[in-house]
Amino acid sequence: MSLIKSISGIRGTIGGKVGDNLTPLDVVKFASAFGTWLQNNKNKKDLTLIIGRDARISGSMVNSLVTATLQGLGINVIDLGLSTTPTVEVMVPELNADGGIILTASHNPKQWNALKLLNEKGEFISGENGAEVLALAESEDFNYADVDDLGKYETREDAFDIHIQKILDLPMVDTEAIKAKKYKIVLDAVNSTGGIAIPMLLDKLGCETVKLYCEPNGQFPHNPEPLKEHLGDICELVKKENADFGVVVDPDVDRLALIDEKGEMFGEEYTLVAVADYLLKNKNGVAISNLSSSRALRDVAHIHNSEYFASAVGEVNVVNLMKEKNAVIGGEGNGGIIYPDLHYGRDSLVGVALFLTHLAKENKKVSELRAGYPSYFMGKKKIELTPEIDVDDLLTKMEKEYQNEEVSIVDGVKIDFENNWVHLRKSNTEPIIRIYTEAKSQEEADKLGDDMIAKIRSLI
Repeated sequence: MSLIKSISGIRGTIGGKVGDNLTPLDVVKFASAFGTWLQNNKNKKDLTLIIGRDARISGSMVNSLVTATLQGLGINVIDLGLSTTPTVEVMVPELNADGGIILTASHNPKQWNALKLLNEKGEFISGENGAEVLALAESEDFNYADVDDLGKYETREDAFDIHIQKILDLPMVDTEAIKAKKYKIVLDAVNSTGGIAIPMLLDKLGCETVKLYCEPNGQFPHNPEPLKEHLGDICELVKKENADFGVVVDPDVDRLALIDEKGEMFGEEYTLVAVADYLLKNKNGVAISNLSSSRALRDVAHIHNSEYFASAVGEVNVVNLMKEKNAVIGGEGNGGIIYPDLHYGRDSLVGVALFLTHLAKENKKVSELRAGYPSYFMGKKKIELTPEIDVDDLLTKMEKEYQNEEVSIVDGVKIDFENNWVHLRKSNTEPIIRIYTEAKSQEEADKLGDDMIAKIRSLI
């Protein structure tokens, strides 16, 4: 079974049986549910939705199904075609639309696709709203429009231009400082829409782009999640081209990873750290990430006499806390930059522009910039439990075991020790506790994970 229904959308593999995979009938049902939910909650007759997709092979088919379904409900559709997640998010309020749907399975392999749902602000719908959409999909309580009331359909081809211009207009993006450096940058866009958008941005910033896997044909040349083990080709090409650094984005361009001039990973966690360093140096404020992100962001915030807070895991949770604290910068340790002066969504394009400004003003090489940040190493483990074990009770016991440490129960149990931390999270689909650790060395991070597994076993 490869159909995953969640509060933020529906995701699955193409083909197979209805209800088990992301089939045409499942796409139509879920698009109908979201459209119907909007109609039930808006006090206006003519609704308009923005649609955009990444370059994966099934995108055109899924796009046709979604747009036709929305028109069938009487909803107008503005189709951006090949786009990025942040571009769709920017265009929803730009065009005064009532919501949006992004057709992307993010970093999942090419057989996957998904519908991600946006409200009128261009932000992911809330958990409560998502539950209402899922209930509508389950009930299939849809009422389609008469022939005279079908929704209109139009396309827009200027979305990237609008998104990029908004980035260039940001006071914290110094276009002239970047242009003066004449940076040479290698880009791996995993043959998706980053291969269109990122070179457009870099050209405006006076940079030379060396393209690697930038043809938006959906044939991902490697696992599309931008992790070190998948990025050998760009690491080699950065060195071969004598480039200043490398940029890697995932298929929908909301995650940003960087490669230094030596062909070494800058570290996904440190994309956000570097951008926060630049912004907080110029304006004291608040930085936000989730509980499983690196402590390095907290350290950098404190260096600049700024505050740091951690949210539960999930972009919606990060955004909610950013709004509550009026944060200057936020995001997730997977390379997701959320800059509220532009919009409340992870955005690799604004991340690139802010990082380039920081790099130009610091007048350093990328490796030198990275060396200036605290070094932490992360570990990920899990413990598989039997179905009869009460996982919640087990987590409560772990909380009590470490009550003399700094403990958070916002999302599972996170224990902050003086020199490291561990985050225990329950799986929602199987009897598993996922264990995230961070320490000053990889060995220490891995050992901390093993120690936690032993402690959990002793409490069973």
